[in-house]
Amino acid sequence: MVRVMIPSFNIARIPNIIFGIGKLNDLFNLIPKFGKNILIITGGKSLKSSGEWDKIAENLDKLLITYSQVSISGEPSPSMVDKYATKFRGKNIDLIVGIGGGSVIDAGKAISAMIPKRYSIKEYLEGVGTKTYDGEKISYIAIPTASGTGSEATKNAVISKIGPEGFKKSLRHDNLVPDFAIIDPELMISCPQSVTAACGMDAFTQLLEAYVSPKGNPMTDALALSGIKYMKDNIIPACSNGASDVKVRAAMAYGSLMSGITLANAGLGVIHGFASPIGGFFNIPHGVICGTLLAEATKMNIEMLKKKGPSGKLGLKKHADIGALFYDGEPVKKDNILKYCDILIITLQKWTDQLNIDRLGKYGINISDVDKIVAKTGLKNNPVELSKEDIKSILINRI
Repeated sequence: MVRVMIPSFNIARIPNIIFGIGKLNDLFNLIPKFGKNILIITGGKSLKSSGEWDKIAENLDKLLITYSQVSISGEPSPSMVDKYATKFRGKNIDLIVGIGGGSVIDAGKAISAMIPKRYSIKEYLEGVGTKTYDGEKISYIAIPTASGTGSEATKNAVISKIGPEGFKKSLRHDNLVPDFAIIDPELMISCPQSVTAACGMDAFTQLLEAYVSPKGNPMTDALALSGIKYMKDNIIPACSNGASDVKVRAAMAYGSLMSGITLANAGLGVIHGFASPIGGFFNIPHGVICGTLLAEATKMNIEMLKKKGPSGKLGLKKHADIGALFYDGEPVKKDNILKYCDILIITLQKWTDQLNIDRLGKYGINISDVDKIVAKTGLKNNPVELSKEDIKSILINRI
């Protein structure tokens, strides 16, 4: 028997998770445990157009809950967070509920953190401010309506300032993990095809990058592969003939949740390294950035791992593990690793085409922008070192 030593690892805290069809109703049992005065943060229109907001409001009225509701659109900016933190500071808010996509969930985290403070959130952002956030917050429940960022399970809120001096930075603390995450697949059914596609590719990117990360461990590997197994057969149907199938939406929601848990513990690679500067300089959805670069970046990583010889074998094997999930063939062995790596690349390229993921050029990114993007692109947990020219090549191929 071959005995393998399991490496030491740490796992960050996760929220109390409530997952399942119809589980939104659990919200109305939870709210009274926190208090009678709540703030609800939603997206622009989808919750109201789906009719779900009317049901929520009706239940809150029955419980005699006092509530305020604000709608946000786009990714949260420092000015947006400051605006609502200032507005509700001193209002004795007992609980914040964020119901929407990843941007709404992050906005809720940030507002819950900043209501107790008197400074701008910029003062607490990593790499921007000089103050240390101490974790004080208003209690928070996250309810995603799209399957993408997995933010309902993470400890950071991503804040964006878009423009020539823009940035995409995190407010981060263990206490920012939501107190509860309610994942109800029925809420995802009304998510538009284009949003479902971009969010789905983002979640898959997070699962893949976490699985091949050098920081991965047996637990994150198991969770990442579990999420990939559910997403691989459902990402295309979720954007086509299975969009209204709650089983398809449940599979996507589960994959997204696993992506949040695994990224928080194993980290992410070059694709999310790109997402930070691109999202700061240009007004482009995060999911589109990840989705459009996924196949190209994976292809480049595999090519560079091949060139490393013996030291690249583990990275190639991990990519092959994922490729093998798309193919009902033999187990991954030394003599078929490259075959499954190729299957992974081909599958991701097909998805990019089938889902009509936009190229970066659609959002005003030109060849002249490449150098400034590459200069700020990180490789924190990428499975292989990439040169500046390698990084440029990935980017140029999707402009």
